[in-house]
Amino acid sequence: MRRRRSARYTLWLARTGAAPRTFSLPAWIPAALVVFLAAWSAFNLYLWNRTAEMRSLQLRLSSLSGQARQLTLRLEAEKARNDALSQEAQEVMKSLERLEAEINRLRERAGMPQIRLTPARSSPKEPKGGAALPPEPGDLFLQARHRLTGLAGDLGELESHLDATLRREEALPRGYPLPGHTRITSYFGNRRNPFGSRRYEFHDGLDFSAPYGTPVHATAPGVVIQVGWNGPFGQSVTLDHGYGYRTLYGHLSRLGARVGQRLEAGEVLGWVGSTGRSTGAHLHYTVMRYGVAVDPQAYLP
Repeated sequence: MRRRRSARYTLWLARTGAAPRTFSLPAWIPAALVVFLAAWSAFNLYLWNRTAEMRSLQLRLSSLSGQARQLTLRLEAEKARNDALSQEAQEVMKSLERLEAEINRLRERAGMPQIRLTPARSSPKEPKGGAALPPEPGDLFLQARHRLTGLAGDLGELESHLDATLRREEALPRGYPLPGHTRITSYFGNRRNPFGSRRYEFHDGLDFSAPYGTPVHATAPGVVIQVGWNGPFGQSVTLDHGYGYRTLYGHLSRLGARVGQRLEAGEVLGWVGSTGRSTGAHLHYTVMRYGVAVDPQAYLP
């Protein structure tokens, strides 16, 4: 009985004046490449959706401002006809409650405390008494106008805080600087000295293994503040992302950025090398928060 052989792919490489060379690859390698490309596409789709969500929040905030202005106009037009406006007043109050709830959701998103301008609903279990008199429409409109003025004034402050929150989140380093090369060869923190001069040393970033010449990508939008030789990091590039965040990419073989240049997330800033204090081709990646190196693993997917 013949022994079944696993499927393989064979590559032929020919060069003038030399014998051809062949490389045999297992069939699972192309399949693994397809799976990786699908995962990478999903990750980029996730980042795109997050950006779309931020823009949607800003559009929603603008829409809320328009709603507040419309409610103010309605109150001005209806306050002279109180006798026939009891139901309308109740609907306005409900609209204000919904508007307040939406504003509080956006305030929470912006890291701001919640507000309460509409009357709090009492618990049905609490003891109550007294005559059940319907509220005067005029009183309801005055309350609604007062609370609407408070909500309209809050929208300006909310917009500035929300815009700052969105910019801060955009500045946060995310993902791997070497798409497709995620193997970490040296972690953040104390490690054995690879050069042997001291037994232990502190490593202020992550080392990613990658072939010489692999493109290095920015992990967040930022401005280039350092390019060139940088002591033990060799050829390196440093980006300032704002809000206290900076990233450093070291041991590069070639540089693809200049000081003062603004890069978007995913743009190439250099290529993997082994310059500086290095034992082989790899990328040293540091994340700094207000000048202090922090563990980059907290910013990886």
